[in-house]
Formats: sequence, structure tokens, C-alpha cells
Amino acid sequence: MRALIFAVLIGFAATGAARAQDRLTVLLEWFVNPDHAPLVVARELGLFEKAGLDVELLPPSDPSIVPRAVASGQADVGIHYQPNLYLDHAAGVPLIRFGTLVETPLNTLTVLADGPIAGIEDLKGKRIGFSVSGFEDAMLGRMLEHVGVDRKSVELINVNFALTPSLIGGQVDATIGGFRNFELTQMRQEGHEGRSFFPEEHGVPVYDELIFVTRPELVSDDRLKRFLGAVEQGAIYLTNHPDESWKLFTHAYPDLDDKLNRQAWVDTLPRFAKRPFALDRARYARFGAFMAESGLIKAAPAVDDIAVELQ
Repeated sequence: MRALIFAVLIGFAATGAARAQDRLTVLLEWFVNPDHAPLVVARELGLFEKAGLDVELLPPSDPSIVPRAVASGQADVGIHYQPNLYLDHAAGVPLIRFGTLVETPLNTLTVLADGPIAGIEDLKGKRIGFSVSGFEDAMLGRMLEHVGVDRKSVELINVNFALTPSLIGGQVDATIGGFRNFELTQMRQEGHEGRSFFPEEHGVPVYDELIFVTRPELVSDDRLKRFLGAVEQGAIYLTNHPDESWKLFTHAYPDLDDKLNRQAWVDTLPRFAKRPFALDRARYARFGAFMAESGLIKAAPAVDDIAVELQ
């Protein structure tokens, strides 16, 4: 009888432990890469598990589906871009930012280091390759305006995400939208040095590159607080132990253990949010004004309508 009671108690304990792990689906904005390091490190260290969470990191089949998939409940959390959050809000997609992953811009305006473009002002009359219209166009326009160059004086060419090959091959004189933690290393590995101009140093308000979003009805869900708490611990561990963290990352994703991703790991490290809960309301207001001034949205939304700081 005692053995039977003990077995029943063990069964109840196991069931309780299983139930303690609340499932949370996180839809990434792209395939897994070093930009997701705090999430992977948190998972590999068991920090999500300690927070009572069973977190699934899901690369999207199509990156464009992320905002609507999260808004419609197909995922609990999405990794998104702050600039796109304003566009989605204007389009009526119900999303709320509740945390930050990468707290600085990654976008760049890039040229060949040994080419004729020494400064942004030299782009007058030149060809500039891009991948996504809208925000990249507005960003380029502000950067050109900042140095007194008319946006209409340059030719934009859609290079369909082949930013580095189009620049190296001479199809364009510059590219807009390449990430500073990847494209420059990629160019160097192909035998060409690049020079990048940073939007935030040329008239574009500073913004968060990658943020965590959810649908409004989940904002009060306690899982989100526990999730961000584990991500914060992951980011701090990553900062304190970058080499050990790299081993955790490549153990989980051995196909990413190469020179490009190793350098991207180093270059992205200082850009991760160490306080993912924190919301810089003034930053969001300034960027909303920029989006409106650029004609991408009719009016800047109230910060409370698109972002929260979990308490």
C-alpha cells in the first residue's frame, strides 16, 4: 500500500511539474542567427525552464507573415522591427511592443572603401541599391537631405536582397539597408572592404532595430514578464561570458559555426538590450514623428497605442 501511495504521489508531482511549464511560442523575424543570441543562450542555460516556460523559437516560412501571425494568435510573441511597428499600426494590425532585443539601428548606407564615394554628398547622380521600399527610401532621403543632396538626384535600383553582390559587381554605387553586423564582414570575406554610413549619425532618429511584440490582449499575461526576465539574464550572461555563450549557440546550431557568424556574434554583442523591459518613450515619439514627416504614415501614433513597459 505504501508503495502504491508513493507511486501515486510521484505521478502527481510529475504532472504538476509538467503543468508548471507554460508554453510560449516565439516567431522570429528571420532564420536563426547571432541577432537572436540572448534567446538561444537563455534557452540553452535553462533560464526559460527556471521561469516555468516552455519556449519554442520558430523561424518563419515567410518573414512578412510575422506581424499578422502574432496579431491573429498563431504565435504568442514575435520579433519585429520598430520602424515596421508604425506601418502595421497604420494598417490596423493590432500589435504592442513589450520588450527590446537589439536596441540600436543595424541598417547602413554602404559603399566600397576604395571607390569614389568618400562621403554621402558624393552620391549625387549615383545608383543606390535597395531591397525593401518604404522605410529604406525614407531613411535614405533623410540622410541625403542631411548633407544637402536632393533625393531625386539619385537612382534607386531594387536588387532583390543581393545587396553585397550588386555593390561588389558594380551594378550600384551604394546600398541602403544592409546590416552593419553582417554585410561588411561578408564583403571582406569576398575580398572587398566596405565603408558604412550610419543613419543615426546623419539625421535619422535613433530607433530599436529588433523588438518583441504581442497582441494587446496578452499584455497582462504573466508569461511575458517571465520571458523577458529570462532574456535579460541571457543578455547579461552573454555580455559577461561571450566565448562560453558562443559555444552554447553553436552547439545548438552547428551549421552557424563559421567565420561570418563568429564575427557577427562579436559585432552584435554590444547592441543587445541589457534592460529589455525598458521603454524609451521619447525615442518612440521622435521616431513616430519621423515616420509621419517622411509620409510613411498619416500621423504619429501615441506611444501608449503601440508600446508598453511591463511592470
